Amino acid sequence: MRLGLALGYWGRGPDPDHVPLAQEAERLGYDSVWTAESWGSDAFTPLTWIAARTSRIRLGTAVAQMAARTPTATAMQALTLDHLSGGRMLLGLGLSGPQVVEGWYGRPFPKSPLTATREYVDVVRQVLGRAGPVELDGRFHSHPYRGPDGTGLGKALKSITHPLRAGLPVLLGAEGPKNVAQTVRIADGWLPLYWSPSRPEAYGEAVGALPDGFVVAPMARVKVCDDVAEGLLPVKAMLGFYIGGMGHAARNFHADLMARMGYEQEARRIQELFLSGRREEAVLAVPDAFADEISLVGPRERIAERLESWRKGPVTDLLAMAPDRESLRVLAELNS
Repeated sequence: MRLGLALGYWGRGPDPDHVPLAQEAERLGYDSVWTAESWGSDAFTPLTWIAARTSRIRLGTAVAQMAARTPTATAMQALTLDHLSGGRMLLGLGLSGPQVVEGWYGRPFPKSPLTATREYVDVVRQVLGRAGPVELDGRFHSHPYRGPDGTGLGKALKSITHPLRAGLPVLLGAEGPKNVAQTVRIADGWLPLYWSPSRPEAYGEAVGALPDGFVVAPMARVKVCDDVAEGLLPVKAMLGFYIGGMGHAARNFHADLMARMGYEQEARRIQELFLSGRREEAVLAVPDAFADEISLVGPRERIAERLESWRKGPVTDLLAMAPDRESLRVLAELNS
């Protein structure tokens, strides 16, 4: 099982420790470093900054939001960074949800998310493959554009720049069983959310029949500490926000996933508290058991024991959300 460092997205401003952490991860033998975006900092710019200050570690987006860019724009950024980094780019994509897509990007959330995702990946693959001009008569992505409000003058084009790797890996963030099944068919890897080694069935039957070489790369908070309950507090804060606030009361993919993992009543309670403005109570309502099973928190011996269950399943890459160098070092030692 390879190790990665998940830096996420910025909060109020850039974290001055992100580049030193990425450099330390590279020194410790970590395989990859990952950035993200929500509705603030973007995923590609910090990754480019890290690329210029490292030499070996692979560079992934977990995830770049599809609504933020057309698929050709995303492919352009990926192939550019792949060239500049010497072939270290990993393109992780995610559809996000209606709240972000419509509220932040000002675009309609696709009525058929599976189709929209499939078309997006198709266009990205065409750009990177450069076998010919990009052409797709899609429901959501049309190349050339042939909509009623267009000029009709669009021309099918092929990338001027030759991609460094036609097979640049494309990974997808997917939560629902149908989305996961499609991810296995069309992508090179999957970025699960809230992975629990004891509950792979929550993601559907496709998890039991993964093709050779398929990447499964979940994120998990890793924290070496004596007090497990205290170490889980950041996990509970994250879960309270995502389960309670990252979506509408009637449509929240994160809450639905938590429900499929056996915590339906707790998920609905967290939503109820968060959406009524009782955010601290929402965080406290997150079960310690749920936060714990998707994390690696506690003394070194406890993490070592629990790490074995991550190795036994389909996980190929563990992306550690680890804010301190000791946790990074201990995880590297335990995984060696």
